[in-house]
Amino acid sequence: MSKGLLLILSGPSGVGKGRIREQLLQEMPELIFAVSATTRAPRPGEIDGVHYYFLDESEFQRRVEAGDFVEWAEVYGNRYGTPGAPIRRWLEEGKEVILEKDVQGARTLRRVFPDGVLVFILPPSQEELWRRQEGRGTEGPGEMTVRRQAAGGEVASACWYDYLVVNDDLRRAVDKVKAIITAERCRATRCLGEVQNIDRA
Repeated sequence: MSKGLLLILSGPSGVGKGRIREQLLQEMPELIFAVSATTRAPRPGEIDGVHYYFLDESEFQRRVEAGDFVEWAEVYGNRYGTPGAPIRRWLEEGKEVILEKDVQGARTLRRVFPDGVLVFILPPSQEELWRRQEGRGTEGPGEMTVRRQAAGGEVASACWYDYLVVNDDLRRAVDKVKAIITAERCRATRCLGEVQNIDRA
């Protein structure tokens, strides 16, 4: 059995990570989306257990103390955590897992899952990123300012990611991430078990 694949998408708020991930899941049904937990309120159309596990502060803290999260952090005034047990199980089963994380979370996950593949999604320009953020209509002026201030530092962290994908066009961006997944499936260290099985045959 080949090793499982963990694909971590990061990028500044509004760059289009969610749309890329949704399209990937439609076109590659074998991918498993690892749902994170958060203390923020659901946005219109978001479903508990599908987009996030929406928890109150006390339940989130209980899970932190129970060690349920492989990583957690406070981002833009809300807490986000990644349940570790299902990811470990899926990877042991050789499955392919995708999740979205901020830069801080991705750093932690790189230490916990060193074979994870980190992909940073970049906007075509700062102006386009601002336009997309405004078009979402999910943040007020104060929160928008905070996210824009954070975007510069996030983009500066892109240099330590494995791959960079500019989301200038959704179709092109999705195709590039699909190409990354295909390449990683062929990585020798990931396929070594299958090669050994052939040798034994």
